[in-house]
Amino acid sequence: MRDSAVKSWSRIHRLLYRLTGGFVGRRLVDNDMLLLTTTGRVSGRAHTVPLLFLRDGKSLMVIASYGGRDGHPEWYLNLVRQPVVHAQIRGDHLDLLARTASGTERREWWPRVVEAFDGYAVYQSRTEREIPVVILDPVDASIGGRILDEHDDR
Repeated sequence: MRDSAVKSWSRIHRLLYRLTGGFVGRRLVDNDMLLLTTTGRVSGRAHTVPLLFLRDGKSLMVIASYGGRDGHPEWYLNLVRQPVVHAQIRGDHLDLLARTASGTERREWWPRVVEAFDGYAVYQSRTEREIPVVILDPVDASIGGRILDEHDDR
């Protein structure tokens, strides 16, 4: 898919997710979706993208695959520069601290990532870069709501 098409679908997904409090757009390819907002490393403006995510206790994981393109997605470059990010999961809003998983963490997580969506294995085969697994940890439990657990069916 071309970059312009990806941006258009992302814009539509983001709009529907926001308008419906995550009712529309909360699931894709049998996985939960969130809206991740980063601060633009050049513009300083907020940028929001819909992403598949996985849970590990209070931490969340997102994957900077960009469909297997050779360069990292802009949202990933933004959070490397400014790791304080914001996520919307359905109606909940969370302030999080992002970091790229270490080599050991990535090796532990990659099989779970591919199990959740096997397209990530295809994406990794398309590029020479190692696709980053990004860990999002709560900044403070008292800020921005709560992280939903697997049994919350709101």
